[in-house]
Amino acid sequence: MMEDFNSETDSDYTSYWRDWFISSRGNEYFCEIDEEYLTDRFNLTGLNTEVPYYQYALDLVTDVFDLDADDDLREQIEKSARHLYGLVHARYIVTTRGLSKMLDKYKRGDFGKCPRVMCDGHPLLPMGQHDIPNMSTVKLFCAKCEDIYNPKSSRHASIDGAYFGSSFHSILFQVYPALDPEKSVRRYEPRIFGFRVHASAALARWQDRYRSDMIERLEGAGIEVKYLEDFDFEGESEDEEDDFDPLDTRGEEVVGDTASGRMDLGN
Repeated sequence: MMEDFNSETDSDYTSYWRDWFISSRGNEYFCEIDEEYLTDRFNLTGLNTEVPYYQYALDLVTDVFDLDADDDLREQIEKSARHLYGLVHARYIVTTRGLSKMLDKYKRGDFGKCPRVMCDGHPLLPMGQHDIPNMSTVKLFCAKCEDIYNPKSSRHASIDGAYFGSSFHSILFQVYPALDPEKSVRRYEPRIFGFRVHASAALARWQDRYRSDMIERLEGAGIEVKYLEDFDFEGESEDEEDDFDPLDTRGEEVVGDTASGRMDLGN
């Protein structure tokens, strides 16, 4: 998700950790969290139980880290600091200040553009499908077609979706309703030599596909079903065909005549 900080000294590492984090490749979706927000313990409620080496990680994020640790411990603290920053980031971007920063990135198109042709390159917003870490990666939401997409870059695709939360994109358009675009209703119409394909052709294909799927499900359940097209009527004689009349109601007519005769005799 990010590059290792190996090109700077330890003093630069501890003094400019957030600047390094934001400028690292793969972290373009994140905005910089204000130091006042990070130092307010109320905003960090409950995170101490979710982040290992919480205090050391917080010191690193707030640029007050001062610990002579070996490489293995420093690596663990660095990992915890990235995780802590992501969890705080999900809370920060739904505040007034955080929404404003993400809005600027949205207007610049920092999150990419919708790959759907009918959306005409509408900018995207990062979002998570879950608010709990390690459940799903970040997705990109298009407000025009109201669909979500995977990031193009593998660096972005590995970011935890909980670092943005499942409500950020909806809150943004609630706070800035003028930015909510008109929904895309255009759909591509298949054509042959300029003429639209008739709807009955699509319906016939759907019916054939649906019947094939249903036959497979029935066969899987051990049920044998035959359709009218499966019977061979060519080998039958004309007399046999004439003997079968599904609309023959002569038997019912005789019964009716007899019943009416009995009623006459009774009179």
